[in-house]
Amino acid sequence: MARYEHLHKKAGSAEEGLGRLIEILKLLRSPGGCDWDRVQTHKSIRNCLIEEAYETVEAIDNEDFENLCEELGDVLLQVVFHGNMAEEEGKFSILDIENGVCDKMIRRHPHVFFDQYIESIEQSIDKLAEKWENIKREEHKGETLTENIRKVPNALPALIKSYKVQKKAARVGFDWDSVSGALDKLAEEERELMGAMYDGNKEHMKEELGDLLFTVVNIARFLDLDPEEALNGATEKFIKRLEYIEKYGTMEGKTFEEMSPEQMDRLWKRAKDEL
Repeated sequence: MARYEHLHKKAGSAEEGLGRLIEILKLLRSPGGCDWDRVQTHKSIRNCLIEEAYETVEAIDNEDFENLCEELGDVLLQVVFHGNMAEEEGKFSILDIENGVCDKMIRRHPHVFFDQYIESIEQSIDKLAEKWENIKREEHKGETLTENIRKVPNALPALIKSYKVQKKAARVGFDWDSVSGALDKLAEEERELMGAMYDGNKEHMKEELGDLLFTVVNIARFLDLDPEEALNGATEKFIKRLEYIEKYGTMEGKTFEEMSPEQMDRLWKRAKDEL
């Protein structure tokens, strides 16, 4: 016979659904609940939140809406899990999370929730983006630039983190006048990396490689391109070309390991032309 029968029933509204999930998590964390859930901490499940967020992004990229629904549920589970643990510790509650984000959205949309006039829909997007940033700056009034920059999460992928840091610095005028400055810097960093390679010092090479990558992100920012998307696109292109080489190499009776460099190069050039 099923236990806690009321929790087996699907909710009839979003509010009831959230309440059902909260109650399930509270039960799992309670004495007599699940041993695994009971011993978890914010830190022990931190990577779960990161992984679920990435799986959600992949579902979006694949336009897999069935999977997207499931992955968003997994992200919501993580939010409620952390909220329940914080409530147990007396830090904050799920209601605090909900009210906090609602207050923030109202505060950052004064054109909707207060009487603030916007001239036309054509100019509204740019104006709203500027207003959003102004409101965020006002919320963090009194912070130094570096204090604000250090709020960019370390857990972000390095490309995204560097992009966000550079944008914050650019807003206060710490930037090149145009992309040509970033391109000149790229050539400079390439020379410095080559010098480090000549010296053979691994730490120096790592430092110069980091500078080179940071400059590439700067170029992406000037071109209004997402460096994470660009690199993912290049990686996927690389995989497809490897797949092509493997497929046609096999048709010629050779595995990757058995192919000569010349054969690989010939198939690589064909892949570039055909894909």
